[in-house]
Amino acid sequence: MREIIKELADLGTEEKRAVLMRFYKTGKGAYAEHDQFMGVRMPEVRSVAKRHLEANRETLEGLLMSPWHEARLCGLLILTLRWRKASESERAEIANFYLSHTDRVNNWDLVDLSAPTIVGEWLIYRPRTLLYKLAESSLLWDNRIAIVATLALIRAGQLDDTFALATKMMHHRHDLMHKAIGWMLREAGKRDHDRLYQYVSEHRTEMPRTMLRYAIERFPQEERKRLL
Repeated sequence: MREIIKELADLGTEEKRAVLMRFYKTGKGAYAEHDQFMGVRMPEVRSVAKRHLEANRETLEGLLMSPWHEARLCGLLILTLRWRKASESERAEIANFYLSHTDRVNNWDLVDLSAPTIVGEWLIYRPRTLLYKLAESSLLWDNRIAIVATLALIRAGQLDDTFALATKMMHHRHDLMHKAIGWMLREAGKRDHDRLYQYVSEHRTEMPRTMLRYAIERFPQEERKRLL
């Protein structure tokens, strides 16, 4: 783990660190107040991850437990890159490992790059009970994992859970969830525009404004104006 951390640290710059600290809302009272950044760009983190695809469980746990955002990102990238060529038993191990560390998948970008692959693809041919358990969690990141994981289901033509979870979490307290739910509804609408239109028409008066805007972003302008 120390070798990977050093590789990442050597790639960091103070200028990029300052940009990332602002972008990921690390100010006092913000959702990422305690996150720490080295200042490493995503392509560079990905390159480091590709060099360490054989990292053992201890190393991966060390990366996920790190206070450094880029270290956790690297650990999650290793898991998602491994997933592509993993056997069913190996995927089960990856999924179980991931689900036992969701408290460390603790920023929106970490969720978005990992949940569709490790949770969503895992559940395509399995019961969806896990998604609803995550949706009921008190942890914001579990909630975001639940809805963003449905991106893989949407791509497989399975839309029911996206709409069900959108309804279940519609009144979530956090704007990050409003954006994520609206995003997934928009993606579902690419598969079935009529279903999204009907859903939005039914729920538009109770949907948070951000969620509604994201959901109907691809609608014709006149439809958007009317629904808003």
